[in-house]
Amino acid sequence: MPTGVDSGIELIVNGEPVPAWRQGGFVSPMMMRLLPRFAIPSMMAAIVIFPVRGLVAADVNWASYLGDKSASHYSTLNQITVENAGDLEVAWIWQAGDTRGDRTQIQCNPLVIDGVMYATTPSLNLAAVDAVTGEEIWRYETKEPTGVNRGIAWWQEGDDRRILIGAGKWLQAVDADTGELITSFGEAGYVDLARDMGVDATGFAVQANTPGVVYRDLIIMGMRLGEGPSPAAPGPIRAYSVRSGKLEWVFHTIPRPGSPGYETWPEDAWKYMGGANVWAGMTVDEERGLIFCPTGSASFDFWGGDRVGDNLYANCLLALNADTGELVWHYQLVKHDLWDRDLPAPPTLCTVTHDGVEIDAVAQSTKSGHIFLFDRETGEPLFPIEEVPVPSSDLAGEVTALTQPLPLKPKPFARQMFTPDMITQRTPEAHRAVMERYSRLSPHLPFAPPTTQGAIVLPGFDGGGEWGGAAVDPSGVLYVNANEMAWILTMVPASLSASPGEQVYMQNCVGCHGLDRAGNPAANIASLVDLSQRMTRDETIEVIEKGRGMMPPWGFLQPKQRRAVVDWLLEDDEQPAPDVEAAPDHAALAPAPTWTTYVNDQGNLERPAPLYTHTGYNRFHDPDGYPALTPPWGTLNAIDLNTGDFLWTVTLGEFAELTEAGHAPTGTENYGGPVITAGGVLFIAASLDEYFRVFDRTTGKEIWRHKLPAAGYATPATYSVDGRQYVVIAAGGGKLGTKSGDTYVAFALPE
Repeated sequence: MPTGVDSGIELIVNGEPVPAWRQGGFVSPMMMRLLPRFAIPSMMAAIVIFPVRGLVAADVNWASYLGDKSASHYSTLNQITVENAGDLEVAWIWQAGDTRGDRTQIQCNPLVIDGVMYATTPSLNLAAVDAVTGEEIWRYETKEPTGVNRGIAWWQEGDDRRILIGAGKWLQAVDADTGELITSFGEAGYVDLARDMGVDATGFAVQANTPGVVYRDLIIMGMRLGEGPSPAAPGPIRAYSVRSGKLEWVFHTIPRPGSPGYETWPEDAWKYMGGANVWAGMTVDEERGLIFCPTGSASFDFWGGDRVGDNLYANCLLALNADTGELVWHYQLVKHDLWDRDLPAPPTLCTVTHDGVEIDAVAQSTKSGHIFLFDRETGEPLFPIEEVPVPSSDLAGEVTALTQPLPLKPKPFARQMFTPDMITQRTPEAHRAVMERYSRLSPHLPFAPPTTQGAIVLPGFDGGGEWGGAAVDPSGVLYVNANEMAWILTMVPASLSASPGEQVYMQNCVGCHGLDRAGNPAANIASLVDLSQRMTRDETIEVIEKGRGMMPPWGFLQPKQRRAVVDWLLEDDEQPAPDVEAAPDHAALAPAPTWTTYVNDQGNLERPAPLYTHTGYNRFHDPDGYPALTPPWGTLNAIDLNTGDFLWTVTLGEFAELTEAGHAPTGTENYGGPVITAGGVLFIAASLDEYFRVFDRTTGKEIWRHKLPAAGYATPATYSVDGRQYVVIAAGGGKLGTKSGDTYVAFALPE
């Protein structure tokens, strides 16, 4: 039956007539699905139907990133239960079809609202998909996308329904019904997040990888920034009008003169230091008007001789007044970070009972594998936190913090020490090789500072807890997955190189691409070996200027610096990397601090040049590519926040070849979080074995698994339409050397 005025039928939605432009001509797959159920015979002059865009009885949305603005990962749905989850089947598959090269990812936790899924693609475009059939409704192409996207934000007032999406440095507002850019937002539809930082950040890496959070008529944003040793932009938290894109307030995470915390940095550090940004997402207590913001480390991640002090408000959980941006309370979880211990996930709001008193709390998971639990209003810890003495550094210019805070409860959900008895026993050959490498590294202690000898970081740079975050149920039980992977951090003097091009490489590129220029395929970082055979000089310069894929724009480099590093890369393809381990005393080679001049559209900028860089993000593997320590290598944990006690821990993931060879399931690295429901189940993908799993959240027993087209390194979403519950996961793969994918897969019980 046709819709619109030509049919003589008036459609009523939420008590209001549907505008003619929404009725006539084009009928979406969603409308086509709904009309046969709700339309009354056409001989009637006027009809009233259930709201097409409103909730139908028994419909439940997934309307916010990670389920709700408290980041609970929890749904009240209970159709899928422990008893019937084994019957789950594929309901639909939607293929985006816009992968970028050999290594792409989808890390998006989609929204599902009124029967429509809104999700991002491998190329960071935005799509609306019928959440019952998997049919695409519309697609919007984002502006200049780089990096990854983990989700989107929703705002609605009457018929005005908006999706706020970040891609690269651009915040964009899109009409949820049409997929069209809302040009009255920002400047012709765009807000440039590289502006309004308090300093000139033109040309610096800025990416909106995780969605902002909507509070009333504000969209409050964090961002991903460069982490050094090249210069980085600062990380203010900013609120923009959802309607206009106008900047409403700013909280500077690197304090200005006269502000509390200014004394924890060198004088005028705010003018040149970067980082202390919120890249992991935020949560909102709308009743109290509080927004909780987990900040990352200051830049440079691994050497802080140019930022001596505790560095507030880096590595903090901040509670801000959501209306004004004023600080209510803070707690710094890592002082003067030298280990890339960013707070990796949005904090989780929950209610717990301590000493017979019910308390509204906020729980923050960390890369180190800890849970910090605070009173939501006051910031008082609900379990004791101890200041633990930590080792000092022998790197030139470095001044480490004397102590670091560690909670006494709950116990860590990931191992903290890599001792000799933990060296892999998988094969005698693997054990000997790892033991030999282990013996040449600095002795491992928690918070042991970086060294030129090489230091073990456990949990590794990705955690421990990672960006998937934790789930919490109404009873106060928290569920969190963990990586058990050791990494090796090796520092080298930034002046180890001689030529101008190599100096630029060592200061800006080596951290990702490595001394050997081999990159990191597991992290989608391209090899630069034999670059001259794949790219021209002009193409390489363009990538540096504009970014591509996972690489952000490096526009802060002067033209002569870009030319120098490109010439060195293209002309020295066959030159071996410096033998770092052969150098007798790198600390002694470190030069005096220097300042480097960079350039942007506003002119020259001066930034301190770190004395040290690092040799890359290197996992500690055995010769066969398996983790160097004994299993488990990935776990799933349930922790009672009322008592601080663990309820259960199970492995998450497996290597099929090891299981077939008789090894117990080992667990694997995992990225993406769990979803829990009132039906008593926990949904999670995350593991590199490409399975989507269901667990009994009471016992931790696995009760169902399904092989995905590619690994699901994302957090799923669950929703219902017409009383049928679905769960959907992005199968994007691409990390950890696994194949890439471009699909979303939805599951449901048989009809």
